[in-house]
Amino acid sequence: MFSWMVWTTPVAVFFSCIALMLVGMTVWEIRSPTVQRKGWLPIETTRGDRLFIGLLLAAYINLAWVGLGEKMVQWFGLEQEPSVWISFVLSMLVLALVMRKG
Repeated sequence: MFSWMVWTTPVAVFFSCIALMLVGMTVWEIRSPTVQRKGWLPIETTRGDRLFIGLLLAAYINLAWVGLGEKMVQWFGLEQEPSVWISFVLSMLVLALVMRKG
């Protein structure tokens, strides 16, 4: 079923984190229903809205990192492409920022 996808450790960790976040958000929503609030995002959002926006940003960050990997080798004179773990950590930090302040 998933034979078309390259299941490397970073990819598996990334999707596992997303699954855990969805389960955690479901439990959190059941225990404490959310209310809309206005943060630095230009719209009023709920926790679920901020999670969705944060996950989209995380996906874009990871895609951009992978897409620009070869260019970064040229730009910065690296010996090999930078690790995808860097983009994973960066995307999770952005997600946490959106969840907290968005």
